[in-house]
Amino acid sequence: METVRADTIELYNRYFGFETRHPLVGIVRFDRTEQTEPYRMHFGFYALFLKKTAGCVIDYGKTRYDYDDETVVGFAPGQTVGIHPLAGGHSPECIGLLFHPDFLHRTPLGQKIRQYTFFSYSSNEALHLSSEERIVVQDYMEKIARELQHPVDRFTKALVVSNIEVLLNYCMRFYERQFVTREELNHDTLGRFEQLLDEYLDSGAAARLGIPTVKYFADKVCLSPNYFGDLVKSETGKTAQEYIQLRMTRAAKELMSAPGTSIKQVAEALGFQHPAHFVRFFKRQAGCTPTAWRSGADA
Repeated sequence: METVRADTIELYNRYFGFETRHPLVGIVRFDRTEQTEPYRMHFGFYALFLKKTAGCVIDYGKTRYDYDDETVVGFAPGQTVGIHPLAGGHSPECIGLLFHPDFLHRTPLGQKIRQYTFFSYSSNEALHLSSEERIVVQDYMEKIARELQHPVDRFTKALVVSNIEVLLNYCMRFYERQFVTREELNHDTLGRFEQLLDEYLDSGAAARLGIPTVKYFADKVCLSPNYFGDLVKSETGKTAQEYIQLRMTRAAKELMSAPGTSIKQVAEALGFQHPAHFVRFFKRQAGCTPTAWRSGADA
């Protein structure tokens, strides 16, 4: 399958035959007239696509979601995705916003772009929209498109960046809503995570494989690490890493309560290569050293 390197917006536009009105930002439109073969694309810029119709499968999501109408997908610089047209080879109808990181240079949005976590996934999940939400997203893309029709002047960048920022803020609102509307599935995922974490610590897997990581459990529940972390945070108020550390601390206390168990044995059971690393971890979590905790528990 062909891999297209779209390191710049101009290269992307050239591949699809779009006009480049600005080298660092643009709005593109696809309709269902295009015939295309499967391909992979490497992005050198941010891209946000509102897909209006079915027409392709994108290699980025690992979970089947409960919405199947309007979706937004976001890609970040450095990501590579696979595009597989459905039967007939037509591309989906969609509108897309493209903007290069250089366009955000010396702007407040450039300093906080990483806060928009739907861009940051190594394996992305789609944002599913209601009809009303789709109208909001399309409206701001149209505003940006109209601004780009004007000759570039000293107001262009400020106006376009401000509209991009409002659009991204709306997408974050819709993204967080997605956790609420998928509450039952989220609970199931959290329950599975807790079960897997307990098994990891109780079965001796930590001693063999090392300290448990967010990525390990995200892979097990078929989600990307960032989406999984956001899900855990929305359900528990703690990050996935904090949740793992709390469970490790509890497991450490359980192990240290067993007579004759050394600090070295506890450290190894939890995946620490050196007891000193475990001592620092435990003191940070529990507020005292393992030896001090054990002395207090024995008192």
